[in-house]
Amino acid sequence: MRFQRYRPRMLMVAALLGVASLMTTAVGAQAAVPTVGGEDDGADCAVPSPGNPGGNAKLPDPFTRIDGTRVTTKDDWRCRRSEIKKLAETYVYGEKHGAPQSVSGSVSRTGISVNVSDQGKSAGFSASVQLPSGSGPFPAVVVFGGFGADTATILASGAAVINYDPLAVGKEGTPRNNKQGAYYSLYGSSSSTGLLMAWAWGVSRIIDVIEQSDGSVLDAGATGVTGCSRYGKGAFVTGAFDQRIALTMPIESGTAGAPIFRGIPGESGSQPLSSAYSEQPWFGDAFNPYTGNPNGLPVDTHEIIGMVAPRGLFLMENPHIDWLGARSGSVAALGGAEVYKALGAGANISYWSDIQDGTHCAVRSEWKAPLQQSIQKFLLNTGSAPGVFRVSAGKSGDLGQWRDWQTPELTG
Repeated sequence: MRFQRYRPRMLMVAALLGVASLMTTAVGAQAAVPTVGGEDDGADCAVPSPGNPGGNAKLPDPFTRIDGTRVTTKDDWRCRRSEIKKLAETYVYGEKHGAPQSVSGSVSRTGISVNVSDQGKSAGFSASVQLPSGSGPFPAVVVFGGFGADTATILASGAAVINYDPLAVGKEGTPRNNKQGAYYSLYGSSSSTGLLMAWAWGVSRIIDVIEQSDGSVLDAGATGVTGCSRYGKGAFVTGAFDQRIALTMPIESGTAGAPIFRGIPGESGSQPLSSAYSEQPWFGDAFNPYTGNPNGLPVDTHEIIGMVAPRGLFLMENPHIDWLGARSGSVAALGGAEVYKALGAGANISYWSDIQDGTHCAVRSEWKAPLQQSIQKFLLNTGSAPGVFRVSAGKSGDLGQWRDWQTPELTG
């Protein structure tokens, strides 16, 4: 891993990249907290076959459907999101199996047990719980892997912490033809679904169990997710693919996380796509042909961010470590913010890479206040979202260089 250290400067995105409209939205009227619905509210949408994805060096237009027409209303986004979901599953992450035939388990003040049966097979896993002071029921943040997240601030803000071990659901260190963990016990060790999507599936099953509980400990309608590094990748994918998650907070997610795939080859020192593909089975198997040709993908991560919209999103990145691709991450955030803006929810996305300490997965003072604000807004329904973009001068991307489309004014 290479390190690049320099004196960071604080620059607001409006001044740096000329996106004053984004900043106006962020500091203006606050969007309402989105209503938490089902795991996939667009499951009934008819999604056409993507056909030959072709190639485009620019970021795909998130507002143009597979059939070439553009969305014109906010209601249109529901089924356009389903198209992006299908493209991401087909070309990037692999399929996320839907709700299993049976999910059962228990929720206590110290832990959650999950038992799943599907297609004649069964698997189970568990997670520990830490509660804040008070009597509850509490909102909760699922913390991937037990490190990198500011759990003290999460608890002090009034949210519980669910300590989730994703390796119990999708184990690292396994070959692609012999994947292990609860997900693969159900759907086969040779499943083409990558670990990130398997991890996301595990969080969805935890939410299933919370929904089935009596609601005395945890509030099923107020769940967040966070994690750092490889677990930041998992948190990113999890929040995109389960619309019950009210707040998504990936930290230093790097390649296979938030940074745009198209930007990685041109960002010096960033982890190559081929390296991320081979390091662990994070990506789905179908991503292999695109490790050297990301321009051939019909989807990119700014659209995965768009899948989260209009729900709460706080992206945290580290510009001091080149390997993490923070410049490509800033472009993804700016592109995804266009979806938020079009949906009238510009304040619901925040991005912060302007930090002093370059230590990987450190708890940072700069992120504490926006973290608290995000939890209060999206999990406790009080106060205002931070709605802020703070981009490091050394790792600032220019969305204008990456798009040939404009953001529509969606009606409705």
